Amino acid sequence: MDIDQKKIWSIVTAVGVIALAAVFAYAYKTPPMPPQHISQVTIGSTTVQVEVADTDAKRELGLSYRDSLLQGHGMLFVFSSAEAYGFWMKDMSFSIDMIFADKEGKIVTIYKDASPDSYKKNPPEIFYPTTPALYVLEVPAGFAREHGIAEGQQFVLQ
Repeated sequence: MDIDQKKIWSIVTAVGVIALAAVFAYAYKTPPMPPQHISQVTIGSTTVQVEVADTDAKRELGLSYRDSLLQGHGMLFVFSSAEAYGFWMKDMSFSIDMIFADKEGKIVTIYKDASPDSYKKNPPEIFYPTTPALYVLEVPAGFAREHGIAEGQQFVLQ
């Protein structure tokens, strides 16, 4: 190998290493998330014990294949950015309330009594917030009504 080929090979190798480092840095970048120790959400005087769905796999599975949720319990979906995420009732066997909150934790949309039958429609019904949401709390159907939870109230993550 002559000197010019060595220079070219060195440059190609350096560029490849930098590109590979950039790919890994992007792929393993941790999105901003609330503390991982969240175990409950309080809205007014109501506290809900939550299971946190903060990865793609957990969010995709959600409450599918479960028979029910205990009263006072729910699943909190946490995203890396506030957007108009759509939720559906795929593989659900019970109705729920879906409570969407923005990045400040303000409730922006509530769907009460979302039914598994909504997925059987053609096309399946998809539930979207009226404005971008960072959090979605799923609780047993009727929970929002029973506890007076309304749009405009604040989530407190604990």
